[in-house]
Amino acid sequence: MTEAWLASLSAGGSINGQARAAALAVARAAVAEPVGKISYQSAGKLLVIGTETTIETALAALGSFENISTTGLVTGNGAAAPVLSGYLGHFELLVAAAEPRVYDLVLDLGSPPLLQAELPPPGYFAPGEDPLAVRAALDELPDLTGEFEKPQYFSYDASICAHGRSGITACTRCLQACPTDAISSLGDTIEVDPNLCQGAGSCATACPTGAITYSYPLLSDSLDRLRAMLKTYRESGGAGAVLLFHDGAAGRDVVAAVAAQLPDHVLPVEVEELGSVGMDTWLSALAYGAAAVVLLGTSGLPQKVEHEIQAQLGIAGALLAGMGYSPDVLQYARQQGADLLALLENLSMLSNPEPAGFAGLNEKRTVIRLAVDHLFASATAQTRPLVSLPAGAPFGEVLLDKTRCTLCLACVSQCPASALSAGDETPQLGFIEANCVQCGLCCRSCPEDAIAITPRYLYDFPTRNTRRVLYEEEPFACIQCGKPFATRSVIEQITKKMRGHAMFQGDALARIKMCEDCRVVDIYDDQGGDTQTGIGQPLPGGSS
Repeated sequence: MTEAWLASLSAGGSINGQARAAALAVARAAVAEPVGKISYQSAGKLLVIGTETTIETALAALGSFENISTTGLVTGNGAAAPVLSGYLGHFELLVAAAEPRVYDLVLDLGSPPLLQAELPPPGYFAPGEDPLAVRAALDELPDLTGEFEKPQYFSYDASICAHGRSGITACTRCLQACPTDAISSLGDTIEVDPNLCQGAGSCATACPTGAITYSYPLLSDSLDRLRAMLKTYRESGGAGAVLLFHDGAAGRDVVAAVAAQLPDHVLPVEVEELGSVGMDTWLSALAYGAAAVVLLGTSGLPQKVEHEIQAQLGIAGALLAGMGYSPDVLQYARQQGADLLALLENLSMLSNPEPAGFAGLNEKRTVIRLAVDHLFASATAQTRPLVSLPAGAPFGEVLLDKTRCTLCLACVSQCPASALSAGDETPQLGFIEANCVQCGLCCRSCPEDAIAITPRYLYDFPTRNTRRVLYEEEPFACIQCGKPFATRSVIEQITKKMRGHAMFQGDALARIKMCEDCRVVDIYDDQGGDTQTGIGQPLPGGSS
């Protein structure tokens, strides 16, 4: 925020205006530090891609800058398309079978551009045919020499990632939500290239488990900041606080343009990127006492980020509606000027006289649960015990077809969130709904196609957190020694499949109903062998 901005926001003489000024002062005092930094080094070695004419024009414009050395690459004319990858200080170009060449900067004047990410990597410019955009790129390039730093925006915990197990791919939400193409699959886990990541935040918003988290600022720091702001606003006499989230670039300019007319109960909250705040933050803000939350979108917001925000709003809105609240207390707005002011004046607002007191945490699902629990307990309308959620929601139940399930428990070994579990003594499949992230790994790993998932939310936490038995059987006992070793359905399935096998003809089919030890004894007895000495065992070549 600029000083002029602060002056116009603090000028209101109303109680709400004075309370807002106090709340914003608290927000300014909260300074987040990045948990890590990413460095780039550029010597100004520039690659210009395009036609001969566009390249010559660009080279002429850049010729006066001593810190820029340029190389042109003419594309088209039937030649094989070059392959480009990388980031500021390390762009790698592959042309046909030639050795790769490395550049610090790229000005891509070709059509279409070689890199298609919505947010291209730092140091890459693809202005198209717009003369103003080309001029802006040419003006910026000379400044991109030297050493640069940016925050590392993310943290990743592979142990709770639901991307895959045992070669089976399930959750790909972060890959679909990333506008920089910084995320790639590594089999059962994912990899985030910190050099490509630009902090859009939609990956952390989309992640159902919290395996990817936003690190600048941390979720805990953001929540503590919001809680302090709203507490100060309330204790200063303010009422009906509306939080207006906006980014620090285009969004700040939109809000600054209407700052003098902004209603006194509206508190602007600047964030690094709009996609970095998700359902955990919005619902917590309402639980902390905000009457409404507005997310200010701009034309520069990547489509993937906007799509994820809209999807998360659908889930959060369904959660609110199930508790009797209007989902319109969460709004995504693209309006500017007078239209934005009109929206802010006519918002649906909720009243929450007892704000929540939980502190900020860095555990996404726990934070959502705490916020929803508080809002559920504070609801005045008649609430339902559960609510159906839109597809893709990270909460829900597992449905089991008992006529198909053999209790092989492959699903248990695949579940990344410990939502499914085996029994201790009895063949059994248990389920804890609070843990389920709806990744679908259980469905994909079930050999009998006995499992389905459905998104929903149980509001009662003890019920949601209690293990319930989906299916159980009496163990099947060995027909020789009586030791339990499998389930009846497993034995029946194997018997059915092995009935025509050459090794299980006649009396040998009964071996399927024996435990491993008794099965070995029966094989040797049938061959006249000695199970202790091995006498009588067939040897290689058929002799004994």
